Amino acid sequence: MKIAFISLGCSKNLINTEQMMALCRAAGHEITGEPEGADVAVLNTCGFIDAAKSEAIEHIIALGELKQEGKLGKLLVCGCLSQRYREDILSDLPEVDGLMGTGSYEDIVSAVEEVCQGRFPQKFGDISATTEAGERLVTGPAYTAFLKIAEGCDNFCAFCIIPYLRGRYRSRSMEAVLKEAGELADSGVKELILIAQDIGPYGKDLYGERRLPQLLRELCKLPFHWIRLHYLYPDHFDRELVEVIASEPKIVKYLDIPLQHCSDRLLKAMNRWGTKESLTALLKELREKIPGLVLRTSLICGLPGETEEDFEALCDFVTETGIERAGVFQYSREEGTRAAAMPDQVPEEVAQQRVERLVELQSAVLDRYNESRLGTVMEVLCEGFDPQMGCYAGRTYADSVEVDGRVWFTAAGEIPAGAFVAVCITGTEDGDLTGEIEE
Repeated sequence: MKIAFISLGCSKNLINTEQMMALCRAAGHEITGEPEGADVAVLNTCGFIDAAKSEAIEHIIALGELKQEGKLGKLLVCGCLSQRYREDILSDLPEVDGLMGTGSYEDIVSAVEEVCQGRFPQKFGDISATTEAGERLVTGPAYTAFLKIAEGCDNFCAFCIIPYLRGRYRSRSMEAVLKEAGELADSGVKELILIAQDIGPYGKDLYGERRLPQLLRELCKLPFHWIRLHYLYPDHFDRELVEVIASEPKIVKYLDIPLQHCSDRLLKAMNRWGTKESLTALLKELREKIPGLVLRTSLICGLPGETEEDFEALCDFVTETGIERAGVFQYSREEGTRAAAMPDQVPEEVAQQRVERLVELQSAVLDRYNESRLGTVMEVLCEGFDPQMGCYAGRTYADSVEVDGRVWFTAAGEIPAGAFVAVCITGTEDGDLTGEIEE
């Protein structure tokens, strides 16, 4: 059969899609990314917040129209939306021909075969079951790859539905992680991006202690050029981990630390670690011990109970700590979370105004960082020539894939994608850097 795969949401979801693709290919099926003309389209969805749910539903409707036009055979929907809204999909979306939850990715081959036989598969396995995961059909550029080291989450933040969709925290064994990492290195990957909902607790459930520092040391022995870390929650930094990050040259000095807020009262209500004082002290210590460190974080505006005073404190915090990069989100009231039932819900228009103001303030921090790069020579991972811009595009260690800025640079000769080059930074433009290759 010809099977089209479409992946929505985060990079962790993409890895699940790549694993399903590999399983189907191993079973003898043809894999494509184009649903038109396919026997089955497999839509791997996100169901985290309203925007993600809307995107998934729009895709289901569009694929349903392809079916009506005779351009697509069947539609199998899997992932977080299926896990969260199984009954709603069954009753409201007749376009769907089968459903799979987040605990059943390994059942993809049987689900596809059942749906093509006219049956309606519903596969919802244990979302907290341990799996080492298998082969992936990596879809990204040859030089950059994600590596998932754990699944699920034990944090149970009051605003977040993920533990209920993805299960409890389960580390992959170090042997499995290193085996996959070795295969990625052998295939030519130069930038390895470690991901999990939270990579900090890695190993505690398997070995009785956190093993992230040991894992990082082993990964640094492999022929990667950059190793990037996503995401490290603030309560998992200890002396050993900081030393490894600071001392290993392959680990880029870029940390994504989701903070969400700085109000002591809101952090406690959200079931988050720390206080404004402890978070400020942590970021200060990290900058002192890791020279050149660039920080990224996630922040939420409009949390239940957030006052103008809380918001002003958050604005001051972002400016004072100089966090170079931030994803600023409007609070999404998600049914099934504790925050959804909290009093003092902030009006949506107020939350949106706060998002806009915080984005503006944080952009000013980023502009100051970019201006500090002027005249310096930075190592850049070339991602190819952009004919529209008339120059090459790339990223520095301070720019993670898809979420951060880029470097636009000129070169006298041809630069292959995946090459690391030295670029003299000569300008800034809309949050990006511009420059020319250093001969």
